This record gives sequence, C-alpha cells and structure tokens, in this order.
Amino acid sequence: LLDDIVLTHSLFLPTERFLQQLHQQYPWGHRGEAGGCGEGTGEGAGLRCKRAVLAVLLHFLETYKGLLQEEESAGKVIKELYLLIMKDTSLYHDLEDEILKLHQLVETVELKVADETPPPNKQVKPLFRHFRRIDSCLQTRVAFRGSDEIFCRVYMPDHSYVTIRSRLSASVQDILASVTEKLQYSEEQSAREDALILVTMASSGEKVVLQPSEECVFTTLGINSHLFACTRDTFDSLVPLPEEIQVVPGDTEIHRAEPEEIANHLTAFHWELFRCIHELEFVDYVFHGERGRRETANLELLLQRCSEVQHWVGTELLLCESLGKRAHLLKKLIKIAAICKQNQDMLSFYAIIIGLNNAAISRLRLTWEKLPGKFKNLFRKFENLTDPCRNHKTYREVLAKMKPPLIPFVPLILKDLTFLHEGSKTLLDGLVNVEKLHCIAEKVRTIRKYRSRPLC
Repeated sequence: LLDDIVLTHSLFLPTERFLQQLHQQYPWGHRGEAGGCGEGTGEGAGLRCKRAVLAVLLHFLETYKGLLQEEESAGKVIKELYLLIMKDTSLYHDLEDEILKLHQLVETVELKVADETPPPNKQVKPLFRHFRRIDSCLQTRVAFRGSDEIFCRVYMPDHSYVTIRSRLSASVQDILASVTEKLQYSEEQSAREDALILVTMASSGEKVVLQPSEECVFTTLGINSHLFACTRDTFDSLVPLPEEIQVVPGDTEIHRAEPEEIANHLTAFHWELFRCIHELEFVDYVFHGERGRRETANLELLLQRCSEVQHWVGTELLLCESLGKRAHLLKKLIKIAAICKQNQDMLSFYAIIIGLNNAAISRLRLTWEKLPGKFKNLFRKFENLTDPCRNHKTYREVLAKMKPPLIPFVPLILKDLTFLHEGSKTLLDGLVNVEKLHCIAEKVRTIRKYRSRPLC
C-alpha cells in the first residue's frame, strides 16, 4: 500500500502538498504532544508516529531520487523535515537506523533549494536525435532532467541554422530569446509584428506554430521534424530541408553487417534508453502529473526511437533497386527480428515487424515471393505474436515466460495505463479510489521487474 501511494500520489495530491502533510504529521514535541497520527499519548505514541512518517519519507526518497532535483519547493519541505528529524537522534535511540538511512538518502539526492546557486561548468548533454548517429552511439546514454542543458539546431527560412544552448525544459519563449540573441535582432525589431515565431516542420511539409508558453519541445519533435524560426510574413514560404526531400542511396553498411551484430547493437542501445526512464515517467506521461512534460523526456526519446526503427526498416527496403538485393535484405531483417526476440528485446522486435507490415512493404509481391519458405513461415509466426487480437494475448503470454533483463514493447504499457485511467475515476464520493491506484502501481512495478538485472 505504501508503494502504491508513493508511486501514484500525484494523481490526487501534488508533491509539495504531499510532503507538507508529512511535515504536519511529524510530532515536533519531545514526547509526542504535537502532531496527529495514531491514538494514545506519551512517548510510545510519539515514537510510533515518528517512525510512520520516517517510513513514508524514506520510501518517497528512494522512489523519486533524481526527480526531486527539479522541484525546488519539494526540496525545501524535505530539508525542513530532515532538520526536524535530525534533532530527534539523541532523544529516540530506536530511530537511529532509520535516521542514518535518511541522512544517506538526502546526501545522495542533492536537493535543490531556491536560494542556492547552480553549480558552475554544468555538463551539456546532446540529444542523440540532433547529432550524427555514430557520435551518439559512442556515448553512454544518461537520463535527462528538465534542468539539463542541451545543444539544438534551429533553422531559418533559407535553411541556414543557429545552434543554441538551452535547458531541456525551456519554453518556446526562452528558445526564441536565444535565437534572437544569436541573430542579434534589435529590441525594436522583436517588439514589432516581424518578431520571430517557432514552428515545427515535418518532412511532409506539415507546419505547426508553437505557443510561447509551451515547454520541452525538443523531445516532442517527430523523427522527421525540425524547429524553424521565422516571422509571420515568411511562415507560408517555409519548405522542408532539401536532404529530406531528395532520395538518397540506402545504407550500404546494413548489407555488409551480420544480422547478429545489428541485433546486438539495437538491443544494447535500446537497453540504455530504457534504463534511463524513471518508472514515474510512465505515470506522468499518461496522467499529466503536476510536474508536466519535463519529466517524460527519456520516455519520449524511447518512443521516438521505436518510430525511427519502423521507418528505417521500410526505407532501407524501398531504397534497394534490384529485386535480388531487396529479397536478401528482407530475409536479413526477419533474421534480425528473430535475434532481437531471442535477446528479449521486444521493442526492436515489434518495431521491425511493424515496419515490415507497412503497406508500402507488404505490397512488394515479387520480393515476398522470392523469400525462402522457411522465412515466410517465420514471419507468419512473428505476425501472430504481434497480433493485437484479444488485447495482445499471444504477446503477453510470451512476455510472462521471460525473465529479466528484458525490454518490453513500451507503447503497450502506456496503452494499459491509459485504459486504467479512463476506465475508472480517481476519486469516488471525495475518497481516493485505492483499487485504481493499486492497478496503476502494479503496472509500473513491472518496469522495475524488467530492469531488476543488468543486461549482459
């Protein structure tokens, strides 16, 4: 029950209020004369109450850890409660173990308080989708937080670009201010009607104007989308980047590399991305918690990667000009999917099979006819495994037999959480629906189980 509440409290009680409730419930007197948890009076009742608050606080800190660095108000309340608890060390020897553990956790979390200055020489983390793939694959993936600084390209209508340094959680207004500074726009110019607006443009030519108050736009971009800064007068003239319109030759490396090598690289890279996702990002992504989108950056990057693999499979096949080469690549991709399944990387497996089921690929009749019968049967088995009938029954049965470490098909977890959210109310007659919270927490705990052992 404690784990359920800590994982899901943001659905009915914001973090700051949750911590304030803990602060109020902690008896500040020497013998429990203040505070309101538990019946009875005297030192025994006070000790029980203090131990209960400590248990909740310890579990909360263990679960949230790095996420608390983004919440200044939460850090302030925790530090106040921590100082209050530390005063009890000499009074309650029975609490020494819990207080020592609390001290270690607070030291590890490095809470941020509003009046503290940010550390100098902060490391800038490049988002992998904005840089050459070889550079990104050589880096060890690290979790992103809202305050992390990143590099990003913002394009102009003439397809020139400026590279800005910005916080991941920066608003559109902040991004435009950085772009304006780079372009050295005058204050008079930016105040007039020809002030810059920020636009996301897909390779298809679809354009969306971003509102000044929107945050975390970097991780919400599509795999073929880019940021453009322009005036309202030049908005209609925006066109996609030339390299996205022109057809370029396929990746020759995929024809030379062994299927095992490609599959192992996919699994290793996706495991690093999956490992960086905090389990609470799943709750925030579906339920839009009070922390907003800034804490779902790592999850959104993995979802982008899933789409990227799907498009990569179809693109490489369609760029093969000769029938024999295309049939050979199709056979290799099915083999890669089989090895990913063997590696228990169900994300890569699903992405490849969905990519091969794309209408543009499935209608390549001559290519499929040239595929050996063994691989046709194998692909049919894979199609049955990814069949969504009866709520993905076949896939769920296979997943239940797997032991950690494994990478699940993450979009299905989000689908389950959305169903739980929309299928029942969080509050019933003003009371918290504990059954709903338990089901949500159980689903989130499966993420913990999948990552309980390191990937070899």
